Amino acid sequence: MLVHSDGGSLQAAQLDVAAVVSCEESPGAWRVVNKGGEELLITIEEVLHDSSHELGTDPGLVKDGVEAHLQELLAAQMDVLGTGWRLVRREYPTAIGPVDLMCRDSEAVAVAVRVKRRGEIDGVEQLTRYLELLNRDPLLAPVRGVFAAQEIRPQARVLAEDRGIRCVTLDYDAMRGIGDARLRLF
Repeated sequence: MLVHSDGGSLQAAQLDVAAVVSCEESPGAWRVVNKGGEELLITIEEVLHDSSHELGTDPGLVKDGVEAHLQELLAAQMDVLGTGWRLVRREYPTAIGPVDLMCRDSEAVAVAVRVKRRGEIDGVEQLTRYLELLNRDPLLAPVRGVFAAQEIRPQARVLAEDRGIRCVTLDYDAMRGIGDARLRLF
């Protein structure tokens, strides 16, 4: 808050907003009291402009590009993983949790896909556990794995490839149909 003096200078009034206990508004004045009992009385002598704008309900923070979006886009665009691929089911249930996508490749081989925004070692470990469990089912086996992410850490890629898991880097904007990846610098 800035306080104007009669001489035209400005002086900052020290009032910690986090310490405000009450703020009362009455015609022509505001009264603000902080936790220390200090009081600031603001007298309004002239209103030059007063307006109010209804902004609607605050939607809160909406994050774009979360794993659920990537999973939904990939499920609708199986060709990103390969020609002739088809989706069997999203959130395929297992005893240790759901696999993001269960698919069949062009040769009808079962493939479990783990979708992440950032591919780290823990995502590869989780997919490995899913594959071990799914490969016990004679109706599915052999089940291959695909680790799909917008960014895959080098250590995660090495671990995945060492375990026979294919890594696929996803371009979120291209999957949404935004921009041409060839025209970007980065």
